[in-house]
Amino acid sequence: MSALLIVTILLQRTGSSLGGAFGADNFSSGFHTRRGFERTLFFASIIFAILFALSALLNVILG
Repeated sequence: MSALLIVTILLQRTGSSLGGAFGADNFSSGFHTRRGFERTLFFASIIFAILFALSALLNVILG
């Protein structure tokens, strides 16, 4: 489960360039509409995160 979560997060587009990491004005690139495969990855990462959190909670409770 954790591997799937990592893969879906790493495959997503970051939306910021290298200049944004050094404080450059990159405000407008943070807003875009997710379409197609990018939207599917976004929702898949949310689902995998929820499933991962639930499985970790169950492991603590039952383990």
